This record gives sequence, structure tokens and C-alpha cells, in this order.
Amino acid sequence: MPWSEALLPEFDQEMSHTRRSLDRVPEDRLGWKPHEKSMPMGRLAVHLALLPSWAKMAIEQDSLDIQPPGAPPYQMPTANSRQEILAMFDESATGARAVIAQATDDHLAKPWTLLHSGKTLFTMPRIAVVRTLVMNHLIHHRAQLGVYLRLNNIPVPSIYGPSADEGNM
Repeated sequence: MPWSEALLPEFDQEMSHTRRSLDRVPEDRLGWKPHEKSMPMGRLAVHLALLPSWAKMAIEQDSLDIQPPGAPPYQMPTANSRQEILAMFDESATGARAVIAQATDDHLAKPWTLLHSGKTLFTMPRIAVVRTLVMNHLIHHRAQLGVYLRLNNIPVPSIYGPSADEGNM
């Protein structure tokens, strides 16, 4: 079985869980954060919404410099509503799924490099980038969003099992 076929069911499941979590983000709390060092909820939600697009970048490009020398640093887009966040997510996830589905094992085995100011942060096979930098990173921040939701008394969706708010699957 090609790697892309093995990866897509997990990708689809994680995207479904992520969309359900993003759909709970309250528009009146986008600026809320649990601690002064924490991201505001709206920024965290946008980060989650855009993470799938990194799979597309990793498959279509050989590298990414997140702060190219002589260029301004990356500025994450902002969103003013849950609908904007969900639209970003839908576009990001749809684009990522399409390129994953078309990727060959040979292409997924090729190296991809993340740079900062021209310096290599890491190089790894594209399939590993999709698994770690995209999927695992997304799961990590989705859990973080779950804490934000809990602290705001917003029902946390069941993901891998029942939540305290949703006893059923």
C-alpha cells in the first residue's frame, strides 16, 4: 500500500476532530488567553487552521525559510470570526489532502528542509514532515485549544474517547 493511502485515513480523522474543535471557538473570546505567555485563543485557532497547509508546502517545495535573510518575518493571518477560522481550515485541509493523495512514495521519501534566516533547522523526509510537523503538531495544539475551551466553560468535543461534556462518541 502506498504511504499516501496509509496516511489519508488518519489525516481525515484528525482533520474532522480539528474542525469540530475549531467550531467551538467563541467569537467573543478570540483575545482570551490563560496566561500572559500564552497565545490568545484566536491566534491559536488560526495556527491550527493553517497547520494542514504545511503538508502542501512540504510536498510541493524542497524547503521553507520562515524568516528569509533580508525579508520581513512571517506574519500569521488573523481572523475576526469563527467562520473565517473555519474557512481557513477548510481551504488548508482540502489542499493538503489533495497533494497527499497524489504524492508517490519516492517523492514522500525525498528530504525537506526548514530554515530560519538561511540556517537549517532540520531536514527530514517529506513523509516525516507530514507526520510530525503537521499531524503531531496539530494534535498538540488541538489539545491546547481543548484546555482553552474547558477554562471558558465551553463543551470540549470527544476526540479519541468521551469527554466530560460528551459522554458518547
